[in-house]
This record gives sequence, C-alpha cells and structure tokens, in this order.
Amino acid sequence: MNGLGTRGQPFVRYAAGLISGIVLYVQFPDFFFIPLLAIVLGTGLFGWAFLRHSNQTIKPIQIKQGLGGLLILNALGWSIAYLHTDSNRSDNSIHLRESLRAYVGVVASQPEERARTYRVELEMTKGEWAVKTGRDHWQSISGRVIVYLDKAGQRMPRYGEIWLVSGSPRPIDPPLNPGEFNYKRYLSYRNIYHQQYLRPYQRTVVGNDPPNPVTKLATVVNRWADSVFTQQVGSRAEYGIVNAMILGIRDDLDADLYRAYSAAGAVHILSVSGLHVGILFAVLTYILSFLIKRPRGKIIMAVLQLVILWFYALVTGFSPPVLRSAGMFTLLILANALGRQQQLMNTLGASAFFILCFDPYALFSAGFQLSYLAVAGIGAWQSSLNQLFTFRNKWLNRLWELTTVAIVAQLVTFPLGVFYFHQFPTYFLVANPVVIIMSEILLPLAMATLAFSWVPYLADWLGWLLQKTAWLLNYAVTQTGQLPGAAWDGLWLTPVAMLLTYAVLLCGVALVMTRHRAFLWATCMSALLLSGAMLWSDYEQAHQQRLAVHFLPHRTAVSLTSGHESTLLTDLDSADTRSFDFYLRNTFGQWGVSRLNRASAQYSRFNSSGSKRVSTFYQTSEYALWVWQGKTLLLVNKLTGRNRWRLPAVIDYLIIRRNALHDWNQLNGRVVARHIIFDDSNKTPLTDRLLTEARPRGISCYSVRQMGAYVRELE
Repeated sequence: MNGLGTRGQPFVRYAAGLISGIVLYVQFPDFFFIPLLAIVLGTGLFGWAFLRHSNQTIKPIQIKQGLGGLLILNALGWSIAYLHTDSNRSDNSIHLRESLRAYVGVVASQPEERARTYRVELEMTKGEWAVKTGRDHWQSISGRVIVYLDKAGQRMPRYGEIWLVSGSPRPIDPPLNPGEFNYKRYLSYRNIYHQQYLRPYQRTVVGNDPPNPVTKLATVVNRWADSVFTQQVGSRAEYGIVNAMILGIRDDLDADLYRAYSAAGAVHILSVSGLHVGILFAVLTYILSFLIKRPRGKIIMAVLQLVILWFYALVTGFSPPVLRSAGMFTLLILANALGRQQQLMNTLGASAFFILCFDPYALFSAGFQLSYLAVAGIGAWQSSLNQLFTFRNKWLNRLWELTTVAIVAQLVTFPLGVFYFHQFPTYFLVANPVVIIMSEILLPLAMATLAFSWVPYLADWLGWLLQKTAWLLNYAVTQTGQLPGAAWDGLWLTPVAMLLTYAVLLCGVALVMTRHRAFLWATCMSALLLSGAMLWSDYEQAHQQRLAVHFLPHRTAVSLTSGHESTLLTDLDSADTRSFDFYLRNTFGQWGVSRLNRASAQYSRFNSSGSKRVSTFYQTSEYALWVWQGKTLLLVNKLTGRNRWRLPAVIDYLIIRRNALHDWNQLNGRVVARHIIFDDSNKTPLTDRLLTEARPRGISCYSVRQMGAYVRELE
C-alpha cells in the first residue's frame, strides 16, 4: 500500500475507508468509541510513520501510514453518517412522546401523482409555528413526513407550499411478513420516519416558501418538460416511456408494459439513472468529437457537455441517481479538458467518495450499488472481451461492442440483481443491445425536442420522430418479453449466498485472466461452499411444514406450506397483483415455494369456476374449518345471529376475521382454541381493545397488525 499518496488509484482507498466507517455506523450507531478509537489509532500510526521518514527524500511504502489514513477515513465515515441521521437531533419528530393535534410543514420535494392520491414529502418547519401538541402550545420541531393526500378534485400540490395539517402522523410500519421489502428502513435512509393519509379538509395552504431555489427551478423545468412531451408525443404508451426515461415519472406507464420491460431485462431503462447519463455522455462525446482538433476545442467541448448533462439533470428534477452520475461524468469531462490522465477506477472512487460525503446513505441504494458495479466491471473486463472478435464491418463491430457491454454488466450485477429483485432476464443479450441503441437515439432526440420546442414545424417534426422512436422501443421490448421463458422468476439469494456467488465470479474471472493456480483453488473452494449452502437450504425447504397467517391490509391470507408446495387461502382479488407482489411474493420466494395453490376465503353456496377447491376444508357463511397435517384451523366470520353454532372439539388455531368478535364472552360455550389470531380484516381499534381486555383474562392471542405475520413451524 502506498500510504495515502497520489500514486496509483488513491480515491479507491479513500472511498473504501469512508464506506467502512458508514457501514460500522449503521451496524453500531450507539458505539461512540468506534470513531474515537479509529481517530486516535489512525492519527498515531499516520504521524509516527510520517515522522520516522521525514528526513528521507524518497519515502518508502508505509503500511502503517496507509493503515493510519484508512482508520482516519473510517472515523470520518462514521461521523458523517451520524451527522446525516436526523433522528440523532433532539428536536426531531421521532422523539415526540405526545400525539400531535396539528403541525406546519413545507412541501420539500416534487409531489408524485398516484391513482387516488398525491404523494408529498412534508418537512416540518422549525420555529414557533412548527407543531401544536396536546398541551395547547407550539414548539419547535423538525422531521419529514410522507403524506398521501386524497385527490378528491384537488389540484396537484406544488413544491414550496406551506401546509397547516391537522392530525398526527404515525410511525411507518416495519415489514410485517417474512421477506417483505423493508419500506421503513428504506425511508429511514432518507430521514423519513412518519407517514399520514390526509383528507382535503385536513390541510390548509397558508403560504409558499420554497426551501431551495435550485430545487424550485428544477421542479418548474420538470413540469415544463412534461407539458412539452404531452403536446408533442401524445399517445399514452409512448408518452409514458418518454416521461419515465427523461423525467423519471412512471405514473403513466401501463402495468403490462412495465412487466414486459421487466421480463426483457430492460426495466432499468424506465428509471432515470446513471445509465441515461452515460448514454447521453457517450452520444455527446461522439457528436462533439470534431472539436478536439480545433484551438481550445477540448474546453469548448467540455463546456457543451457540462451544459447539456446538467440541463438533463435539471429536467429530471435533480433526481438523486442522475445527480450522482452527473457528478461522476463531470470529473471525467474536467479531467479530459485539462489533459489529465484518466483512470476509470480512480474517477469512480472519487465520485463515490464525494457523493458519500454528501449523502452517506446513498451507499445502501440498490441503484448506487448496481451502477458502480456495472461501470467498474465494464471498465475492468469489457475491453478484453471486446478484443476476442473483430469484424470488418463497422456496424457489426458496434453491435459486438454493445453485446460485450451487456454481457459484462449483466455478469457483474446479476448476483446483486437476484438478491434485490429475485429474477433473471433470460434474453438480456437480445434486449439490451436493442435497448441501448434505441436509447442512444431517444435521449438526444428528447433533449432536442425540448431545446427546439419554441421553433414552429421543427418542434412538431422532432416530436413525431420521438414518438415513433418510443413506439419502436416499446415494440422491441414487448416482443422480447413475450418470448417463452423470458424471465427466470422466483429466485432467492441469502446475503451469504450472494457473497459466495461473487467470490466464485471474481475468482473465476481472475483465473481466466491470470491463469494462476491459486485462483483455481479459490474458485473451487468458493463453488463448493456455495453448493453446500444452497443444498442445505433446499433440504430444509423440502422438509418444511409451516402454518402462517400473513399480514395483508384489510384482508385475510392464511397459508399452509409443505415442502415446496403451499396453499394460500385469501379473499384478495386475483387481479390485485400489486398487493400480492408487495406483501406476499417475497415470503413464498424466501421459503422456496415453487407451487402455490390459491383458494378463495369468500363463501359462496355455488362453486366458482375460478376458485380452487381445497380438500379437508368445510365452509359456511359463519365459519370455515380446515384440517391439515393433524391440525385444525377455524376461520370465524360471524358470531352473532340466531345460528349459535358450536364445535365440541378443541381447535388448534382460531383465526378471527371480518370483525366477528366484539366481546370475549361470545366464545363461551362455542369454541375452545389453543391459539387465537386476529388477521387484518378486523378493524384495528377493535383488535387493540380485545387484546387489552385479553391480558387480565389470561387469554393468549395474537394480532398480525401489531406483531407481524403469525408463523408456526409444525412437526
């Protein structure tokens, strides 16, 4: 190690030291001795090594000095993460112990339009008008709240509006099902800890004071660009894809079209990200390359590239992924303009270092991780792979170059992609070169459409070209997504399996490139460990016997799992794939369920052709009895009325649904159960009251709303 000098690729080491400190803070946020110990040891090692060789003109490589510098950066990373965590502030709303009657907040980001609501981030303002507590006085408070405002004829909120809101926001729920996306942790990385659903009468707009004039400008430009595309593109499918790729707005994307992009492995193109900035940078470099040979051509080229790149960032409303990538390519542009030698890994390290200093929690963004992995992999391996074949035809060479980019990017990101998204696109080699080529046309064309939107006829002609390009892109992706076996779905990697997969991948690539025997042994050992971990996981899943009462908002979902097969009894509409995907899909993926049978929990005296008939299952309008693996499950729908049914045997699991129980005495003489569970089809206040009354009675019961999914391993 060359200390912390400028030789080699120093920013790679700087970024590694900073990242280690951020990770340590997230794992041990209360261990304040970590940065103190790191700074003391780091300063001591660094200073000792420096003084020891201060009289030498040519200083030798110093491991102690390098280690000391990394420890200092480790302390810096821990400290930056601490300072960027708003919950560490004493006036943050997370520390309130009294419910709020009202508060004042300012719209702190560009609102998003949903099907029935507007999604708004409100930042509680500091000062005497910040919050009204139950003690009838206003006090200073800070914090961000996700607000879902019922449309109900309301206009779109605007950035900078000051709202007086009545009611109290509630803490964001943790994941309540196994494997469910941790939305609470995701928002906590953005310093958001509360959410609230508002009716129009619960808020009053009392002023307008944008907290950031640059962000205000970005939102205005974003809305203007949206109006241009609305006028020039027109048709919904093409307008949706242009809005998603250029403005980062996916509200107008059809669900079937989104699934087609996902199946084709091209869903990344629908979110403004570093890929878009990279494509725009590559196209600009190609178009403006004629300036290089002219006097001061590099400076002119750099200015034009920077103006267009940052105008694109402005158009996207300063989307965080675009800002990160624009910063990285700004370093590349400046280095090229100043004639500095470019080292991709060092540039990546520098951009990551400065981004993490500004936003340490960007490290835990899937987009951040995938973008840097893809660029690093392309920089390290794509050139060697591209040189394996050459063609006389320049277009075939270009196609092969795009293919190698797709291969390397997919290879280096697929373990992380499977870990986050649980699928692998089978035909990525077919879709990605087409998507990249079409994007290289669509992105500059969209920028030209905006730039010349004021020019008659030219604007219409550019808009027509943009619409046809978007149509062609949609057609190509849709056809690819409809191929048989287009997506390998239901994949699941544990963190350990993901790391072992990367070990096999990196050691295998190193073996091919170096032919060193040590990497052969490392590859074999990693593959052996990975195989062992996956075989053990498959063995456990093949022998599992599990009962679960899942959390599904305002619905019933009960599953019985045996091996790789599960039966799900639910009243969720089969067309509601969004709720199933968010709350339940990952659970069955984590359990390795390859065959899922769905049965309807809705009682009907007639057998519906669309409902699955379950053996050992008896159902009436009042209750449903399910016998499985020697265990009895009773789902109760109704306890009132003339029909006072009763069951003579003791029930293993009693599941209360649809507000059937209002008083514990209703169960007397009717049913005795070993375990009582309330699903989320019951009203929350009613369930909370019954749970409170159960304690003095000595009744043991469980609420999936309060405690998460009820999961019991059966022998």
